[in-house]
Amino acid sequence: MVILKAEGISKTFQGALGSIEVLRGLDLSVEEGEIVVILGASGAGKSTLLHVLGTLDAPDEGRVLIRGEDPHRCSEGELNRIRNRELGFVFQFHYLLPEFDALENVMMPAILQGASEEVTGRRAQDLLGEVGLAERLGHRPAELSGGEQQRVAVARALMNNPAIVLADEPSGNLDERNSESLHTLIKTLSRSKGQTFIIVTHKRELLDTADRTLMLSDGKVEPVEKGNHGLSGM
Repeated sequence: MVILKAEGISKTFQGALGSIEVLRGLDLSVEEGEIVVILGASGAGKSTLLHVLGTLDAPDEGRVLIRGEDPHRCSEGELNRIRNRELGFVFQFHYLLPEFDALENVMMPAILQGASEEVTGRRAQDLLGEVGLAERLGHRPAELSGGEQQRVAVARALMNNPAIVLADEPSGNLDERNSESLHTLIKTLSRSKGQTFIIVTHKRELLDTADRTLMLSDGKVEPVEKGNHGLSGM
């Protein structure tokens, strides 16, 4: 079942030297439970694409459909509801709140929606256990390693049980060991929960995690065959 579809997406920005066309009539279809990795060189527009797919930014042309619905045709309130219900985000920088511990950081998305703290706390504990941090619930971000902080960010992204998790260079700031551990975690969560992941990155190592790999170049995406490590510009 197709859970997300992008049709004819174009996005242009105004730079000091004129217009910069980042996305050019891009088409993309993602199945439920699929891990899609989108590779691209620095400046190729990976973050722009993820922001458009995640409804954080509207395309200049084209549309993004989530479960067949175009969020940008809804009211602002409905758009926020769709975003909170259907989407989770993991960024290169974890953006954990330093004054709160791991448990509180994971609870935050549900608390902001008015969910019960008791129910939310139990779910946050379960999620932190699933990402291997059951013994670190009361630790603040400064007391966690980089890999542990990013695992908290993954748990937080899953808090509202989103249909799709969008990750922007999720292991970009991690060393090789922690990167590999995070990639394994993503694959495990996708398989155990039927979770859809769309990941943009420049790291070829994520090819082994993906069900499907695409290359973003010249504003469009094209399939990358598994085993093809001769990626120009990477």
